Amino acid sequence: MVENIQAQMRKGVLEYCVLSIIAQREVYTSDILESLKKANLIVVEGTIYPLLSRLKNAGYLSYRWQESTEGPPRKYFSLTQQGVELLDTLDAEWAKIDHAVSSIKKTLKI
Repeated sequence: MVENIQAQMRKGVLEYCVLSIIAQREVYTSDILESLKKANLIVVEGTIYPLLSRLKNAGYLSYRWQESTEGPPRKYFSLTQQGVELLDTLDAEWAKIDHAVSSIKKTLKI
């Protein structure tokens, strides 16, 4: 049961984290995976590709192809204006959630 709860918590913040990473700079999929790994939010390629497709299809991401000297062309992602607005909304919601959880935890430590 603990593993299921942990998985649901990670799933709930994954899109937010991915949007936050892409907001920093234009990124290739492996850059996203590496940033998530460094943050101890391990995600496999089979999870990230469908997520990126959903975000792109919803109008939150755009991409461009760039030739690579190390293999096939690479797809680099960036936020659209709609993606920036979504991330702003999620930032505000995250702050509310963080405040609520912190308040509850403080209250319980009486």
